[in-house]
Amino acid sequence: MANTSKITSASFWQKYQLYFLLIAAIIIRQIPIVSIPLNWLESYFHEISHGIAALVTGGEIMRIQLFANGAGLCTTRGGLSFVISFFGYAGATFWGWLLFKLANSHQRTAQVVSGLMIVLLLASLIFARDLLTIIIISSLAVMFVFTIKMRRLYTLQLLLKFFGLSILLNSLFSPTYLFDGRDLGDGAALASMTMVPELVWVLLWCVLAVAALYSLIKVNKKSYS
Repeated sequence: MANTSKITSASFWQKYQLYFLLIAAIIIRQIPIVSIPLNWLESYFHEISHGIAALVTGGEIMRIQLFANGAGLCTTRGGLSFVISFFGYAGATFWGWLLFKLANSHQRTAQVVSGLMIVLLLASLIFARDLLTIIIISSLAVMFVFTIKMRRLYTLQLLLKFFGLSILLNSLFSPTYLFDGRDLGDGAALASMTMVPELVWVLLWCVLAVAALYSLIKVNKKSYS
């Protein structure tokens, strides 16, 4: 009976793990100091997505800036402006989805992903031109170093999945901050390029984040149904 109970308990945790992690991410988002590294993480992936979009479309990254409040700025030159502007929020959504997906696939994969994140963060330091950005990116790299050094790969896997969901949540709510009346940001830039209202772009980014989250929930349900 003890073994059966243990198996049942493990199955329950596996089946509802995603929801527990999602609830934890939602709660931690509301805690000012504790949520700061997670805000930095989403901001980093947002800005690096702008940069990657610039590189892919023939441009270059001039500078990446991250600020203490979780905001950021990626200065690029050349490339396709529409793609660069669109892929800030869309890219952050993709990174969050991918991080969860890869971490969820296998514990060893999670370890490799953590190592790749460290390499990406350290490589992007060449685009940092100010001390604060260097400190923030270095702090994020150290955070992943701590995860990769964990003896229990299961704990590493959980943390990476938690990071992925946190990034997804931030990419879901962050676009709504564009409604600040200042006509600044990616939504305003896309609106001026396409004549499509900023509201449409914000809704599109939010829908993409919801769709990414739904796809993870759907796969999770199918795996344990």
